[in-house]
Amino acid sequence: RVPAGVPEPERALSLAAAAGYPLPPDDQPGLRLRTDLDAPVPERPAGDYLVVHPGASVPARACPPRRCAEIVAALAAAGHRVLVTGGPDERELTAQVAAAGGVDLGGTTGLAGLARLLADARCVVVGNTGPAHLAAAVGTPVVSLFAPTVPFGQWGPYRVPTVRLGDAAAPCRDTRATACPVPGHPCLGGLDPARVVAAVRTLVPG
Repeated sequence: RVPAGVPEPERALSLAAAAGYPLPPDDQPGLRLRTDLDAPVPERPAGDYLVVHPGASVPARACPPRRCAEIVAALAAAGHRVLVTGGPDERELTAQVAAAGGVDLGGTTGLAGLARLLADARCVVVGNTGPAHLAAAVGTPVVSLFAPTVPFGQWGPYRVPTVRLGDAAAPCRDTRATACPVPGHPCLGGLDPARVVAAVRTLVPG
């Protein structure tokens, strides 16, 4: 039995160790991807860029689309190139968010292609969903728009520079809700885009 709050990768490693397969002495815990996967990456603007991924696997963990669009607008106004990513079923969402000043790449990559895109980004702005952990696996800093429905210490990006944003004391805290139980989704809906710009500046100085 593993105590609550232990990061999920460490819980998995403890299970493997209990089954007789601990990490080798010269290894360190961390997320890593295979490097032999060749995947196409969509065309993107030249130069440095950030990625904003507005979707999430469950609605309670997603920043509201309008707020994501305002975040993209604020980042673009601060001089950043912003790529907006999403799955094939999120094209309407990514188009709405990217219209504020980003490049819409919704539905244009598979998982391996998204990993390559995130690996080359200077920073990723994303909720508590798969691409946050994919970014951690390729070593890209994360601005985590984290709804407190589950503990951040257990489910946040693992071993990568991260700034957590969102109201950690919102009434939905630790409910594991999949749909926001509080009108207005206050934990993320009230997030000031200027705080995202400041978080990116912290993670990507200069």
